[in-house]
Amino acid sequence: MKHRDFNYYETNAATINLRQITSSAKNACTLQRLRDGDPALSHFYLGRATWNSFIIGKGDDLGWLGYFIGKSEYLQILDIYYLPDGEEGHAFVEGIARSKSIPHIDINNLNNDGFTSTSIMGALGFLSHLEGLTIRNSNNIDTDGWSELGMLLDSGVCKLQLLSLKNNMSNGGIGASLKRLNLPNNSIGNEGLLAVVEALQSCTGLERLDLSDNDFSSAAVGLGSLSDWLQNSPVKLKYLLLDNCRISDEGLHALAEVAANQCKVLHLDENESITSTGLSYLSNAIRSDSCRVESISLQGIPIGDDGMEVLALGLADNRSVRSMYLEDLDDDISVTSAGWAALSTALCDTSSVINTYLSNHTICDICIWDVGNEERLIPPQDISQHLQLNKELPQHAARCKILMSHRHLNMEPLLHWGLRFLPLAVAWLERAKPCTSFTIHDANSDLRRRVLDESDEAFESRELTAMYEFVRGMPMEVMKSRHGLAMAAAYDKKIARIEEENKIALEQRDRKIEQLEEEIMRLRVL
Repeated sequence: MKHRDFNYYETNAATINLRQITSSAKNACTLQRLRDGDPALSHFYLGRATWNSFIIGKGDDLGWLGYFIGKSEYLQILDIYYLPDGEEGHAFVEGIARSKSIPHIDINNLNNDGFTSTSIMGALGFLSHLEGLTIRNSNNIDTDGWSELGMLLDSGVCKLQLLSLKNNMSNGGIGASLKRLNLPNNSIGNEGLLAVVEALQSCTGLERLDLSDNDFSSAAVGLGSLSDWLQNSPVKLKYLLLDNCRISDEGLHALAEVAANQCKVLHLDENESITSTGLSYLSNAIRSDSCRVESISLQGIPIGDDGMEVLALGLADNRSVRSMYLEDLDDDISVTSAGWAALSTALCDTSSVINTYLSNHTICDICIWDVGNEERLIPPQDISQHLQLNKELPQHAARCKILMSHRHLNMEPLLHWGLRFLPLAVAWLERAKPCTSFTIHDANSDLRRRVLDESDEAFESRELTAMYEFVRGMPMEVMKSRHGLAMAAAYDKKIARIEEENKIALEQRDRKIEQLEEEIMRLRVL
C-alpha cells in the first residue's frame, strides 16, 4: 500500500467513491455514516459482526477507514477485534491517531506483529480525549509495545483514567492521571505483584485497583509491598478488589490493617483459604480508630460461628463500616445461634446502659446471599431491627436501643458525677422522647413497625422515676443546694401527682365495675 499524507485525505474526502474503497455495500454504508457525521454512530466495532461494524475484506482501504474514524466528532467507543499487519494496519492507526473526540478504546484478541502493536500504543499519545483503554486476551503486544505505553502514560501526555489489562501483563510505568487500573486474570503471583507495586509508585491519582483472579496464595511478601505502597504513597485509593486471589491467612495479615485504613471498599470474595484466623486480622484492623473502610465483601469465604464471632468483635468498636456482604454457598456461612448472638451483642450490648451506648450504630446492611435459592437471607429479627435502626435513624439509634433494652434506667453508675450531671440527664431524656413515635421498616414484611411500643404516659413515668432515683441517690448533695431542694420537691410533687391520678383512675374503674354488676343483676331479675 502506497503511503499517503494527511493532505491527500483532506483533499479527496468529499469526492472519493466509497464503494471503490470497500469490500461490501455494508462497509461502504458505514463509511458514509462516518463521513456524514451520523450522531447515532457512537460505538464502532472493527472486525466484529454488529450493526455498527466494519468487517475487513479484500478491497477495504484501511487508510480511509482510519481517516474517517479520526474525523468523527460523535464516536465515543472504538472496539478493535481485528487489524491486518503491515502498512494497512499502520495506515489505519495513523488515521485514528488524529481523533479529537474518542474517549474509550477497547483492543480485543489481537495477535498482530510487533510493528503494528507498537504503532497502536504510540498512536495513543495523540488521542488527547482518551480516558479509558482496555486491552484484553493475549494481544501479542511485545516489549516495545508495552514500553511505548509505559513511557506514554508516565509522560502525562495521555490522561487515561481507566486502564484495564485483562489476560495481559505490562511491566511499564502507569502514570499520575490514571484513576482506575484493572489487572484481573493476568497470572500475577508474588513476583508479578512486586512488579505491579513498583509500577504504581508514580500513580498518585489512582482510585480503583482490581487485581482479582490472580494467584496470591504465596504472595505474602507481595501483599506486604502493596500494603507499604498504600500506607506511604499519597494515593487515596477508594476501591481495592482482590476477589478469587487464593489469599491465605498470612497474606491477609500482611494487608488487612493498611487496606482497612486506606480504602473505602474492600473486596475479598472467593478467597476460600481464609479462616477465622485470617478474619481475626481483619477484625483487629476495623477496630482501629483510623479505619475508614465502609464496605467489606467476604462472599464465598467459610465464615462459621468462629468467623462471625471475631468479625463481631471488630464491628463492636467500629465506626466506619456501613455494609458487609457474605454468601451462603454450600454451607459456607454455617452460622448458628452462637454466632448470631455475638453479632447481636456488637449491635446492641444490653449488659449495661453505657455498653448499649458504645455499641455499633453505624453498620446498616449485612447482606447474606443464598446462591442455591438465588435469594437474600434475612438475619434474625433482633439483628435486622438494629440494622434498620442504624440505617433509618442513625442520629437516634443509640437512644432508641437504650430505651428498648433497659426498661428501668439505673442511675446509680451516674451518681459519682454529682448534681452537675442532672441537667444533662434531663436533656438526654427529652431528646429520647421522640423514640416513642418513630417507625422503621420491618424486614419480614412490607409494613412499618414502631421502634418503641410505649405510650407518652409510660415514658413520662420512666423519666420521673429515673430522675427521682438520681436525686434521692445523693441526699447530702441535694440538701446543700437550694436548687437541689427545689428540684427534689418538684419531683416529689410530680410523682405524688401521678400516684394520685393513678389512685383516682383505679377508683373510677372500681365504680364502673360495681355499676356493671348492679346492672347485670337487675337484668337477671327481669
